[in-house]
Amino acid sequence: MTDAPLAGEVPSLRVRDVHYTYPDGQVALRGVNLTIARGERVALLGPNGAGKTTLVLHLNGILHSGGHALNGHNGQTGSVEVAGLTVDPNDRRTLAEIRRRVGIVFQDPDDQLFMPTVAEDVAFGPANLGLRGAELAQRVDEALAAVGMSEHRDRAPHHLSFGQRRRVAVATVLAMRPEILVLDEPSSNLDPASRRELAEILLSLPVTMLMVTHDLPYALQLCPRSVILDNGVIAADGDTRALLADAELLARHRLELPYGFSVGAR
Repeated sequence: MTDAPLAGEVPSLRVRDVHYTYPDGQVALRGVNLTIARGERVALLGPNGAGKTTLVLHLNGILHSGGHALNGHNGQTGSVEVAGLTVDPNDRRTLAEIRRRVGIVFQDPDDQLFMPTVAEDVAFGPANLGLRGAELAQRVDEALAAVGMSEHRDRAPHHLSFGQRRRVAVATVLAMRPEILVLDEPSSNLDPASRRELAEILLSLPVTMLMVTHDLPYALQLCPRSVILDNGVIAADGDTRALLADAELLARHRLELPYGFSVGAR
């Protein structure tokens, strides 16, 4: 757990009035505003097609809104700041630093693991930053320890279980020492034990977290705050338990708790 954010502290993420329309005319974001304080854990909820992936791709400049329309297409406005740095595709140096600070863990760990050993996968990002020797080794050791995978450092990733590969994928991002950890459906395809183990790891990390998920119980377990994005707009933003207890709200945005699951009282 992290300490409560200090008054006046620069937030980890600030999204201001972001609109985005794809070149084919599909409107994906319609004026999104979102601020995440340093150390917060926030779940991003919403039905398929709500704009969640589009928003995430704005955080590290893969997509961009505001002042620099892609492919000459209009409809992109707004700004994104990561720890006070503005995402601007024309500022390559700042964009490189933002991409270090925004650590995205993809839904499929095999999209991130491609080296012969676990340790080499975890070292890949920091090595590309120029780290060598003892400093690089320390980054690898710290990241593997954080996810409980130190003893597997010399194994080939494809010999690990799916849950172990997902933990290594998290380690590859932690080795970059990100400002904000973005997790795309982190509980998907995990057996109950792996799901629990990952939750324990994520709860222990002293990092700001944005978790994109359809798994509402996991959001409740890990994130005190949730944001519902639907049709490109923030439809709700508040205490996770309160939002999940609102059956009408969930139904309106095609979100469902598992059969028999009770949110319960605090």
